[in-house]
Amino acid sequence: MTAAAPVVIVGAGLAGLTVALHLADAVPVIVLAKRDLTEAATAWAQGGIVGVLGRDDSIESHVRDTQDAGAGLVDEATARFIAERSAAAVEWLVQQGVPFTPDDDGPLGLHLTREGGHAVRRIAHAADATGKAIHDQLLAAAHAHPNITLRERWMALDLITSRHVQRHLQHEVQPRCYGIYALDIDSRRVETLAARAVVMATGGAGKVYRYTTNPDTSTGDGIAMAWRAGCRVANMEFIQFHPTCLYHPQERSFLITEALRGEGGHLKLPDGTRFMAAHDERMELAPRDIVARAIDFEMKKHGLDHVWLDATHLGEAFLKEHFPTIHARCLSLGIDIARQAIPVVPAVHFTCGGVVTDLKGCSDLPGLYAVGETSYTGLHGANRLASNSLLECVVLGQTCAQDILARDEGEPAPLPAWDESQVEDADEQVVIAHNWDELRLLMWNYVGIVRTTKRLERALHRIDLLRGEIDDYYANFRVTRDLLELRNLVDCAELIVRSALLRHESRGLHFSRDYPRTLPVSFPTVLIAERGLRGG
Repeated sequence: MTAAAPVVIVGAGLAGLTVALHLADAVPVIVLAKRDLTEAATAWAQGGIVGVLGRDDSIESHVRDTQDAGAGLVDEATARFIAERSAAAVEWLVQQGVPFTPDDDGPLGLHLTREGGHAVRRIAHAADATGKAIHDQLLAAAHAHPNITLRERWMALDLITSRHVQRHLQHEVQPRCYGIYALDIDSRRVETLAARAVVMATGGAGKVYRYTTNPDTSTGDGIAMAWRAGCRVANMEFIQFHPTCLYHPQERSFLITEALRGEGGHLKLPDGTRFMAAHDERMELAPRDIVARAIDFEMKKHGLDHVWLDATHLGEAFLKEHFPTIHARCLSLGIDIARQAIPVVPAVHFTCGGVVTDLKGCSDLPGLYAVGETSYTGLHGANRLASNSLLECVVLGQTCAQDILARDEGEPAPLPAWDESQVEDADEQVVIAHNWDELRLLMWNYVGIVRTTKRLERALHRIDLLRGEIDDYYANFRVTRDLLELRNLVDCAELIVRSALLRHESRGLHFSRDYPRTLPVSFPTVLIAERGLRGG
């Protein structure tokens, strides 16, 4: 596309806004948010962002911790590339006005905390609501920039590729992404958006599971659309369960940050016994996959629906200063964390796999980029190290913007309009609601923290049946956000299950009772669209 065409960014979290702000001085940018602009996974992130800043820290130490957490599947070059740029990423956020918690004696004047899997304190944070502080500041900057158009309640429907364009032309066109079809949710109108480049920054696929710490936006839209367009997808079997989601009937998605364990919180059984020592010598500071499996084991062993996270010994003043959001939210639900242990349960938190990209966000399809949780760069391996995700968004958001600006894509092709001539309004929504609930429940029961081949095969069979119903519904009725999200979720569910079936070992976040050993050598699981499937 020509420079006159905008860059369309799907998703208004940290990854998407970073790309937008680095582009906007040079090219027009359209950012789509399918719900409110404030509703993004970034805004829910509590812990912080990695910065190799302290005198006791080093690039080598951060790379080593990332590799250890990733259980042998981290791409070392990727981890080093991002670690080397971590200090600059934090500095850029400081320049944007992000109000990190200060410390006069700390590097850059910042207080650094520590989380599970990290050898030293290297997490820059804004109390216990870092994501919201970052998101609020970058969203304000995007609102203020005249070259950025923010569209709220707009959802990407599908990518426009050469197969769409060639139907209307007499000659072949270059295989690439030419734009997107986007649904204006309020008017129910589908618009054709030509784009110089399309950036998928839609987050992960947490909502494919019944219990998740993710917002309702996390329905795997970018992963599913890229897969349908022929892009490779990798490592989808590695779904990170956050060990400590608040267990409360009125609050099913509120996570208790890993930093609370980093500062000395203890996991306990109802009788007050600490149990992590029986699972890992690092105890509460072990990586998330180990802690989540330990909690799952203890819950099943003792017939519990949750365990307890006790931070009362840290003192009320400390908890109010360092964890004000958690303290206030729990107190509003009748839990005083300075005097009571917190009921917690594992919940889906992060999608470690995604669309295969390079370190510039380039996918297999020219003109299509993926950044943040939507992408697979090799950074997270078989398990994500805490607070590496926000760092990845900033570092690769910048390199993605640089690559887009460096390319001249030539003249635009004429794009076909969306065709609704053969569909009608749906007369009932019960099919969508039922299939949504069934999909999330079967993924929770069959494709959870501990897996078996038989459960995975059952899940795949049920997913195939659901897909048939969803595809029939999609072919006959006008699209809605719920239908599009369900269509994307069923694609992501299939990718997760197929990836899990291909991994004949237990590693990181993937634990199989049928293959409990970890193989001495292993590789990423790469799924290839249209040409069959390949696994590591």
